[in-house]
Amino acid sequence: MMNNNNDKSLTQIETNGVEQIPDHERTAGPGDLFRLIFGGANTFATAVLGSFPVLFGLSFQAGVWAIVLGVLVGSIILAPMGLFGPLNGTNNAVSSGAHFGVHGRIVGSFLSLLTAIAFFSLSVWSSGDALIGGAKRLIGVPETDLSLGLAYGLFALLVLTVCIYGFRFMLWVNRIAVWAASLLFLLGIFAFAPSFDSQFAGTVALGQPGFYAAFIGAALVAMSNPISFGAFLGDWSRYIPRNTPKPRIMLAVIAAQLATLIPFLFGLATATIVAIKAPDYIAANNYVGGLLAVSPGWFFLPVCLIAVIGGMSTGTTSLYGTGLDMSSVFPRVLSRVKATLLIGVLSIAFIFIGRFAANLVQSVSTFAVLIITCTTPWMVIMIIGLVVRRGFYCPDDLQVFTRGETGGRYWFSHGWNWRGLGAWIPSALVGLCFVNLPGQFVGPLGELAGGIDISLPVTLGLASVVYLALLGLFPEPAAVYGPRDPRSTDPLNPSELRQAA
Repeated sequence: MMNNNNDKSLTQIETNGVEQIPDHERTAGPGDLFRLIFGGANTFATAVLGSFPVLFGLSFQAGVWAIVLGVLVGSIILAPMGLFGPLNGTNNAVSSGAHFGVHGRIVGSFLSLLTAIAFFSLSVWSSGDALIGGAKRLIGVPETDLSLGLAYGLFALLVLTVCIYGFRFMLWVNRIAVWAASLLFLLGIFAFAPSFDSQFAGTVALGQPGFYAAFIGAALVAMSNPISFGAFLGDWSRYIPRNTPKPRIMLAVIAAQLATLIPFLFGLATATIVAIKAPDYIAANNYVGGLLAVSPGWFFLPVCLIAVIGGMSTGTTSLYGTGLDMSSVFPRVLSRVKATLLIGVLSIAFIFIGRFAANLVQSVSTFAVLIITCTTPWMVIMIIGLVVRRGFYCPDDLQVFTRGETGGRYWFSHGWNWRGLGAWIPSALVGLCFVNLPGQFVGPLGELAGGIDISLPVTLGLASVVYLALLGLFPEPAAVYGPRDPRSTDPLNPSELRQAA
């Protein structure tokens, strides 16, 4: 929990970049991490993901199992990514330098940037559409390009303001968002209970052709939500003291993702109602429009509030980390605030161009899935590295790139560790080949499993096998494993470091 002294800094702009957070400033706890993760996912965008089982033709019951399976597996994979922040006092992209090299860490920075822009854009688009749609039904606001543009601009500027103020302000926003959005989603139970049918059968039943493709596809969509947080957890967990028990941190991550079953199941249940009462919207893959069409009049205001709160919480958790990380890639040019402003302005421009000039909304949805396919093997390599190193890291050596220096434990081959890169590159490429998003993107091997998208399982397994094989065939320098004697707490001296490297 945050103490009173730190609460006073709410309105002070955060000056910390990716340098190691001093121990005396680490006053957050696992509960704060829970709020940030859950707040960032307890949104309208997650409800949209919950509608996918119905869009794929599954029954309500099969949809529940697909969502629970995807969220559970994804949260277990995600949980260890919350440990790097407390261990190293910096974000996960910088921490990845221990396994990809201090220069190779730019892979994580690049993935973080693309993920943030994609999910920030999707969040603003879905929330803006829901806000204007609800306002149209509630008070007759016209749904025009101008009104939509004003809604998008409002969300984007509010999010950018919160991100500039930094971690404390973002934590305060998500404290409110967690409870407010949860109550509004639960209020939806009363709004839609009279129309809900738990026996909704869908169009594809167990035993029929295409069922398993739809079920696995829906589970992978749900799984992509927790996976999308992998690059960002260190942005927030770096404020947690390094001596915090690791199980508590991982439990907070898992609990936060399991809590997202609230918006997921809201999206699933309401999608079944839309499929019955307004099937044309489901046929057009327009869940938000269908939800507004079947909502009772008194629920339009809660829909608008969900849109506002969701747009704020998801946008801040995405954009904050990207500004933070870009400041570390160009440390001599960009501070955290300047980097946040730059990325924010570019993201806003992308939102307007993509929505009104290029019609990229569906394309960005596909783009987000492809990014996650590339992020998953990166996460697997970091988690395996964490286990192999037994949690030992040298935070000071991780900052070599940021300081414009050379050398240290993680210099490897001119700043590149080809073991990690050698596992990530083929795993990501092969994973992309197995992606199967009908009507959007189908990789060269996408039909190999009978139309089932097995990209994430393939890339997970391949990254694990290749990375472990490379570590076994080409052992890393002894220095990266810490003290030479497991019973000793004395680190290697400089001459031993040079010999080990």
